[in-house]
Amino acid sequence: MKVTAILPDDLITEVRKYSEGKNITDSLQKALSEWVKLAKVKKLNEKLREQPLTFSSEFTAEKIRRINRTK
Repeated sequence: MKVTAILPDDLITEVRKYSEGKNITDSLQKALSEWVKLAKVKKLNEKLREQPLTFSSEFTAEKIRRINRTK
């Protein structure tokens, strides 16, 4: 997708520096991809905070080890 955006030069310079992209497009692509990944992790962490994972009362590490060893 082609996009026109007005961004401060110092922001672009910083993005290029930290993303180590080949050019501005590559740098922005890397930075935005990384931002999306972090946003997804943040959202998942919020969900887990609201409703933590629970394990079955029958769950034990020894049972899981046995299952893994038989595979």
